[in-house]
Amino acid sequence: MRRIFIAIAALGIIAAGTAWVISSPRPLDSAAIAGLHGEAEAGRVVFLAAGCGSCHRGPGRDSDPLILSGGRSFASDFGTFRAPNISPDPVHGIGGWSQTDFVNAVMRGISPEGAHYYPSFPYTSYIRAEKQDIVDLHAYMMTLPPDATPSEPHDLGFPFTIRRGVGLWKALFLRDGWVMTGDLTQEETRGRYLFEALAHCGECHTPRNALGALRRADWSTGAPNPSGTGRIPDIAGPQFTWTAFDVSAYLSSGLTPAFDVVGGSMADVVSNLQQLDTAELDAIAAYVLRLRN
Repeated sequence: MRRIFIAIAALGIIAAGTAWVISSPRPLDSAAIAGLHGEAEAGRVVFLAAGCGSCHRGPGRDSDPLILSGGRSFASDFGTFRAPNISPDPVHGIGGWSQTDFVNAVMRGISPEGAHYYPSFPYTSYIRAEKQDIVDLHAYMMTLPPDATPSEPHDLGFPFTIRRGVGLWKALFLRDGWVMTGDLTQEETRGRYLFEALAHCGECHTPRNALGALRRADWSTGAPNPSGTGRIPDIAGPQFTWTAFDVSAYLSSGLTPAFDVVGGSMADVVSNLQQLDTAELDAIAAYVLRLRN
């Protein structure tokens, strides 16, 4: 019995050690990031496409969309997540972060202290972004107004309070490959980049498995609304009959082909995307139409 106990204990130690290694943060190569220089004006385009202000502006601050004091709550099956302060405040925001800190947070979900961020932050999409775009985003965000509002903690139950477990989740589900592959036109390729990476459209339009990861085989086929009311629509199936003009016009005006007005969280998406060039919206529309193929 003693030998059996020792063997079981040894296996337990090996398993724990393996899990610890697998769950370790894996940041990007700092040397590759250090050679990049951000342009704030280019970063503004990334900021709008990524919708940063929609999640991180403070409650009741719709009139001040560039004050990113955080505090907005997002309910989920795992608990309630709260968007942090990402203003340039050096204490309560990200003003003290380096460019490398910022890129690793956005593209790998790793804090400057080396802790995992929960995938309620869509780094699962931003991982596909160009590092230059995220460096530009950092440059732009450093020009925004600082705010000293402390970030609020998430409201999660055990075992989801163990951030190291997110490392195991990443090992299973964090991938940087494109969902749509094949021979794409230049416009469709740009649309894929906007849809799958910056605008992270699939994060809402795609159903998730029991562990909260996107079911890529059902990409953009609709999903339950996180608010608990209704569903995010299927935009990949044959019943989605909008034309490319319909999609682009919707993203620029907020009006459907039937002249219904955009609502819910999609209203924020339209508010951001309508500030981009029409060519960008046309590219997203071209990608959406390819989803039917």
